[in-house]
Amino acid sequence: MTLPLTKIAVSSGYRHFGLIFWQLVIGAAFMAVICGLRGKPLPRGRQQIGVCLMIALVGTMIPNTASYQAAVHLPAGIMSILLSMVPMWAFPIALMMRLDQFSWKRFTGLLLGLCGVLMIAAPGASALNLSVFWVMIGVISSLCYGVEGNLVAKFGTAGLDAFQVLYGASLIGAVIMLPVSVLSDQWIAPVAVLTTEGQALVLASIIHVLVYAGYVWMVGRAGSVFAVQVSYLVTGFGVIWAKVILDEAYSAGIWLALMLMFAGMYLVQPRLKAALAPA
Repeated sequence: MTLPLTKIAVSSGYRHFGLIFWQLVIGAAFMAVICGLRGKPLPRGRQQIGVCLMIALVGTMIPNTASYQAAVHLPAGIMSILLSMVPMWAFPIALMMRLDQFSWKRFTGLLLGLCGVLMIAAPGASALNLSVFWVMIGVISSLCYGVEGNLVAKFGTAGLDAFQVLYGASLIGAVIMLPVSVLSDQWIAPVAVLTTEGQALVLASIIHVLVYAGYVWMVGRAGSVFAVQVSYLVTGFGVIWAKVILDEAYSAGIWLALMLMFAGMYLVQPRLKAALAPA
């Protein structure tokens, strides 16, 4: 639901830096409550701050800057489909960082995913008149998330658990984005929460935090091999909610692109041995 809600949040002219600041503030507030209930305060060592800064940049500020701008020009369902590229980007990045081994099966999955993106971006592929430029901007988010996962896999989280990392990243990101949003004239006054767009942003931020916590719980209970299937659900329900909330409709070319994405995700799933390794 976060992508259709994002589409609503940008519909009246709210700009990306202001939206990112409030998203981070809301996320930090929820994570503070969760960490407080779990009795795990946020460590303030140099390594912990470095990890949180990295997550804030690669996991929130850069991808959300791209997605909020792309949301102005792309349907929410298309952005959901583009977001499914995360596991497909993660594979070649893992190869470059020597975290994984080459596999023809997964390489084929990567190609299928890229074909899906090209079908969405190619002129005449649909009746939506999509801009190739904004489709490529929309892809930046999934690329950043693929980089983020590999950076965490390679360098770890300096002893922080997932909730502490998100808490610290949200705090650091909010501190950085406050002057950026003000100086760029993209500041959004707190009274905006009374508008439909402001309420959409608040709801999207709350959903993000709650779903993130649920995902972390599921990884611990069922393992990452099972949890990686969430990629299918994110994309599928993103398209469904875009239809229900925004009444979006797609051409046959878009549905074919979605099927290619699903086939690609299936082929590039983590290997069983690697996926079951302790984090």
